[in-house]
Amino acid sequence: MSLSATGLPVGPQRAFQHGQIAFEAAPTPLATDACNRLVSLYGNCPLNKADIVVALGGDGFMLETIHRVLEWNKPVYGMNRGSVGFLMNTYSEDDLLDRLNRAQEAVMYPLRMHAVTVTGAVEEALAFNEVSLLRQLRQASKIRITIDGRVRLAELSCDGVLISTPAGSTAYNLSAHGPIVPLSANLLPLTPISAFRPRRWRGALLPSTVDVLFEVLETDKRPTAAVADFTEVRDVASVAVSEDRTVCVRVLFDPDQGLSERIIVEQFTV
Repeated sequence: MSLSATGLPVGPQRAFQHGQIAFEAAPTPLATDACNRLVSLYGNCPLNKADIVVALGGDGFMLETIHRVLEWNKPVYGMNRGSVGFLMNTYSEDDLLDRLNRAQEAVMYPLRMHAVTVTGAVEEALAFNEVSLLRQLRQASKIRITIDGRVRLAELSCDGVLISTPAGSTAYNLSAHGPIVPLSANLLPLTPISAFRPRRWRGALLPSTVDVLFEVLETDKRPTAAVADFTEVRDVASVAVSEDRTVCVRVLFDPDQGLSERIIVEQFTV
């Protein structure tokens, strides 16, 4: 049996069959109608008993589905019934089983956010796209950035700052003018959002093994929120972020349309 770097089966060993699929749909007419048609053709299996999950929606719903199936280690195949669909495959009702069995696998590792609020409350969350800090009110946030115990930026005045996974580097990170990073690069983009001081700082590329600490300065005057994918924590005092390689998700893509290829294509899209 051929195994991936995580010890999980890959490639030709898949043999998904009728009735082994759990269909998950975003709460939109386009996605729910597609789900009903696919269920009538291929059956539907309870999420915890399925061999594979097919997510119908956009990238946001795909992220929600990835988080939902983590505890069961289910591979996820997305079909676009949303808008952008960077993580999704083209929607089609034909030959789904064949597409699933031929699909290419990408293993994605999340960032783990450890946030401490101004009241001392602690919240943790995983992010497969990015962890971002964002100002809550009209005044800019002031944030100190420490990498592996060493202060690298004593004070960043900004609307926010984010650290992204390679898979998430084409999402909010790219919109904030951060670099796109290939999956195999083992790098995490650290990108400011509308930096005011230092005005010319454009961010950094960090090894994926680093521990990053964001400390919010003047918390009373400049309240700041932290967001890990879709988990938001308000009024944070500090946020620690590191890649968590004890957790992973397997995302499936049609042949020649794998995640690595999509990231390369995105860099030449004008």
